[in-house]
Amino acid sequence: MQSAINIFTVEEYLELEQTSEIRHEYLGGQVFAMSGGSKEHNTISLNIASRVRSDLRGSSCSVFMADMKVNIRVINQNKNIFYYPDVVVSCDSDDKDRFYLNYPCLIIEVLSPSTEITDKREKLVNYRTLESLQEYVLISQDEIKVEVYRQDNQGNWLMQTLGKNDELHLDSIDLSLTMAEIYEDVISL
Repeated sequence: MQSAINIFTVEEYLELEQTSEIRHEYLGGQVFAMSGGSKEHNTISLNIASRVRSDLRGSSCSVFMADMKVNIRVINQNKNIFYYPDVVVSCDSDDKDRFYLNYPCLIIEVLSPSTEITDKREKLVNYRTLESLQEYVLISQDEIKVEVYRQDNQGNWLMQTLGKNDELHLDSIDLSLTMAEIYEDVISL
């Protein structure tokens, strides 16, 4: 027996999400529940968001973690996608919506066993369609490893892998983070 797939409009999804006890991501009408993260996942996200927030205080940029959605409009398919990144920054004055961002410049995802493939494939492809996005950063929670996807001056996306002895420089907000700052209270260096 086959079960029907519920298709929601963007408006229905956003309305349901305001009262839901769990978060859902939205892909062109379909809604997918998100699993909870580990202590390590949460600590890494908080380490980064705290440092970024502290550095951006007083600027025109805003940083959010976990509960702020990013809206991706897939024009050629006439659909919307909403994801919940672990850390997201917008410096665009047109980002005025209360519940989601349209113009992020930086998106950071902390990899979990259940989300790693989605973060490295589906989200990478979809996030790169955002004209405002300058950097997409993937952080391992099990080892000291950071992957940075960054757009060059010709619009090509390049990937850089960082390890224990490297520093993460976020060009989009002109901030550097050491691995010790990122992995504080998670992995000793």
